[in-house]
Amino acid sequence: SQVDFTVVGSGPNGANPHHEMSDRVIEEGDLVVLDFGGLKDAYGSDTTRMVHVGEEPTDEEREVFEIVRQAQQAGYEAVRPGVACQEIDRAARKVIADAGYGEYFIHRTGHGIGLTTHEPPYMIEGETRPLEPGMCFSIEPGIYLPGRFGVRIEDIVTVTEDGGRRLNNTPHELRIVA
Repeated sequence: SQVDFTVVGSGPNGANPHHEMSDRVIEEGDLVVLDFGGLKDAYGSDTTRMVHVGEEPTDEEREVFEIVRQAQQAGYEAVRPGVACQEIDRAARKVIADAGYGEYFIHRTGHGIGLTTHEPPYMIEGETRPLEPGMCFSIEPGIYLPGRFGVRIEDIVTVTEDGGRRLNNTPHELRIVA
């Protein structure tokens, strides 16, 4: 196994989906986006989970987290053979848009994963390729509030004969850490 990338975006840095290293120190009260990818036996992996540092999250932070959690679940529930890749994006994006945060979901819902960590097909509007059993891809919707915080939840999913199966098994809940 080897690490391919690690993204740790705390507080306002979490509002940048592909945040790169800075000298900002994680602070009490921060929401933190933890995105990890690696390779095992030449195959890619990828996951994103959220933690909140210190005291309880605000009502707004909890609300945004729950919207993203529901969007990620909606994307997962849309997975089945024959469905166009864009339908995964549409399912997740609808939850976020209906909650009033559509303009803050600023990237595709997912990407293929296999011998590289990010590869076609992409779960994005306009990608009409149908899902097929055995295809693996991420479902990673997010909401990014500039200068404030971001939330993303990501799993890798494989298409089965009648739906999908998550390959990540860590809990989705927002964890509070000291």
